[in-house]
Amino acid sequence: MNAPRVPGDAGADDGPVIRTEGLTKRFGRIVAVDGVDLQVPAGSRFGLLGPNGSGKTTMVRMLLGLVHATSGTAQVLGEPMPRAAASVLPRVGALVEGPAAWPGLPGRSNLRMLDAAGTRGGLLVRPGARRRRVEEALEQVGLAGVDRRPVRAYSLGMRQRLGIAAALLRRPPLLILDEPTNGLDPRGIGEIRRLLVSLNAGGTTVVLSSHLLSEVEALCTRIGLMDAGRLVLTEDMDVLRAPTGRVIVHTPDPDAAARLLGGVVEERAGTTVTVRADDPAGLNAHLVSRGVAVTGLEVERRTLEQVVLQRSGSGADRFDPARNGRSRAADDDRSGPSTERIVR
Repeated sequence: MNAPRVPGDAGADDGPVIRTEGLTKRFGRIVAVDGVDLQVPAGSRFGLLGPNGSGKTTMVRMLLGLVHATSGTAQVLGEPMPRAAASVLPRVGALVEGPAAWPGLPGRSNLRMLDAAGTRGGLLVRPGARRRRVEEALEQVGLAGVDRRPVRAYSLGMRQRLGIAAALLRRPPLLILDEPTNGLDPRGIGEIRRLLVSLNAGGTTVVLSSHLLSEVEALCTRIGLMDAGRLVLTEDMDVLRAPTGRVIVHTPDPDAAARLLGGVVEERAGTTVTVRADDPAGLNAHLVSRGVAVTGLEVERRTLEQVVLQRSGSGADRFDPARNGRSRAADDDRSGPSTERIVR
């Protein structure tokens, strides 16, 4: 027997769990978010990227009703925000700008107090059920064996794990996480990545805002890239990482390979020759049949780093005279047709 469906919960076939139209936020003369139209498909692992000051965190805070938009609209789980915050937020697990906790209380006590608050499964939940829910969340993030030390004695990584546990408490259909692996070592980053993939496989939509491009590339199925308050790119990772149409040939005789291949050679560096070719196997057979030894072939693919660097400018924490003197028209030009070239 299926559990009753909560109104507004977005399922896999219900369309986007997040939708914005013309979403804009101004702080005085500063435009932090500029007319963003965004859709996050249900069941996806969505990465929100951009340099410092690009508007990512302001965007997330507007989605959660923590900051009100100057203009435009936002819907989360099919309901308008912030008007429907009372019904939406209990179904969203969030970690924004670092975990918050009462520093003098142990982690378990923090989670029990948080779980008792709100309108969904709060005071009416039996204490035993709440304890089980808290223990499950702690186990998921690797804190099941934590003692009664207060949170002020936690390491940065432990606080981060506790913040993620708080986001998971009520098994929300939507997770919005801002830099969730901050302070974690490589093993911890891998654990959280596997946890998020597992939750997503169970139907949870994951929205991840992060500066760690390698983590976004490893985890996310779709990305949105923000720059200077604008959403300059939304695309599936499979499309971004598609072959570029170039093949890198490793050979001990690059001169012979270059002479044989002629006009399709685009780059040479040491013992590698990069050529424009659609058939790597045919290219290999052609070289070997003409006596050119081949030690390896690589089909060139775009990297997320290349995409981000080509589609975004420097962050707001960098002050170069040339960039600071750039006119708004120059920024407008950067978002024109030339930015459609990702890697060539």
